[in-house]
Amino acid sequence: MKKGTDQRAKLVALKRIEGQVRGVQKMIEEKRYCIDILRAIGAAAGALKSVEAEILKTHLNACVKTAVEGSSKKEKDAKLNEVYQFFKGFRK
Repeated sequence: MKKGTDQRAKLVALKRIEGQVRGVQKMIEEKRYCIDILRAIGAAAGALKSVEAEILKTHLNACVKTAVEGSSKKEKDAKLNEVYQFFKGFRK
């Protein structure tokens, strides 16, 4: 993430997710109903994916865009390969 990008909203969301995960731990300790636990896990996972998407959007709109608009072919290739490798990891 580039310096100066606004990270407050992402940090707030991550703190909320941290609380959700602690809630799941407590639900398991209390032997709550499995479906309720699964729903809580799904909510936390969805929230984490939202933060992931925001960070990716920031990266594409800042780091990658800057590299692609620049004059260095080496930097363009490196940034595009970085994004490719990131998405390739999802296919495993």
